[in-house]
Amino acid sequence: MAALATSVVVAAGIAAPAASARVLDPAKPVDAVEISKRTQCGVKDGTPAVYRWTGRVYGRRTGERDRHLFNVEGMNIRQCTTVTDAKRGTGYRMVSREIMLYLDPKTNEVLRNWTNPITGKTVEVMHVANDPVNSRPTFPYGEDGTPYAMNMSRINDTVFLAFEAPLYYVNPLAGDYQDYVGNKYHAMEIFDFAMSAKDALDTSLPTAYPSIAWVRISDWMPWMMMEGRDGQMVFNAVGTKLKSFDELPAVMKNEIATTYKDYVAPPPVDDARPNETTWTVFKKSIDAKRAAEGAKPATTAH
Repeated sequence: MAALATSVVVAAGIAAPAASARVLDPAKPVDAVEISKRTQCGVKDGTPAVYRWTGRVYGRRTGERDRHLFNVEGMNIRQCTTVTDAKRGTGYRMVSREIMLYLDPKTNEVLRNWTNPITGKTVEVMHVANDPVNSRPTFPYGEDGTPYAMNMSRINDTVFLAFEAPLYYVNPLAGDYQDYVGNKYHAMEIFDFAMSAKDALDTSLPTAYPSIAWVRISDWMPWMMMEGRDGQMVFNAVGTKLKSFDELPAVMKNEIATTYKDYVAPPPVDDARPNETTWTVFKKSIDAKRAAEGAKPATTAH
């Protein structure tokens, strides 16, 4: 999940803490970065944090009723490390890997194959297994001196952090002329975190345990074999930061134990690999199959 950014809409305060602790002020860039780190990981470097979410996925097409296509169960395991820049100050970098399982909307069983109700074809399901999903370093100041700020609000004793990620970039599965004919990847992810003000701002506590709401609006997944049909996917899920890996549901722990064994821990803090997405993972899978069959790999977009 992405690091939090944008603008502070209110400053928050809580009851005076013990002498050994202090209350973070989100209007101060250094404190805002610390609040973000507490939310994403925790105060201590190299300590794994686990997020879990659960929800539903709908298919939307013009002139048709929305279809409940899947339920989903997801997890992200991450850690943060302190980074320092002479110009931008002391901040942090987050590294993570994540899984999201597509489940039968009636039985909640993990889907291996799926009959697409729009095309009538049965396809192999490719679950989300992205490794890594790392963030750029978050610093108190930008290269131009702009202070880091958060889209933070407070209602009574609850702090809210809202983050929208409009995505529009070259689609790894499309060709070299996307600026002229379209086919760029177009999506939006919306993250809303809610936590007690004490969790968020009191430095006597080692981490915050927010609840989250996640909405994603995106193109069809490539493994669905939609062949250019119009429409969108709408994901709606809720979740939280867990106290430990053991709090994950049995269905997720079983899949990790049998198929995704690296996901018991986050990547190393110095991980320099490029991020993976469903689209890059799917392209590698298709290219590998074509290479095995002696066919030419798909053209890479530049």
